[in-house]
Amino acid sequence: MNVPRYLLRHRITVEPYLGDSAYGPTYGPAVEDVPALVSAAVRQVRRATDGREVVSTTQVITEPGLDSPPGSRITLPDGRTTTAITTAEHTAPGLPVPACTEVSCE
Repeated sequence: MNVPRYLLRHRITVEPYLGDSAYGPTYGPAVEDVPALVSAAVRQVRRATDGREVVSTTQVITEPGLDSPPGSRITLPDGRTTTAITTAEHTAPGLPVPACTEVSCE
């Protein structure tokens, strides 16, 4: 069971991080109009790349399978652009809990 679409009231744009080049970070093609639930809350999270604790100011919940590795650029409904810190896939096979992807952003 996936998170119900009617709960995903916001729309975001995701540009998946591909890596660094000689000219800086590179991103994949933008995926626009992604249904999401955006929460502006301050949380402390552990960065996936180096394990340091950092502050996340926004969390995004989407349907499972969103391609947004740490470093991805995300444009929020208010037009602000942020960077993904961590991405977590939440599943609970056999339980009546919806599966989703959670992205913690700077």
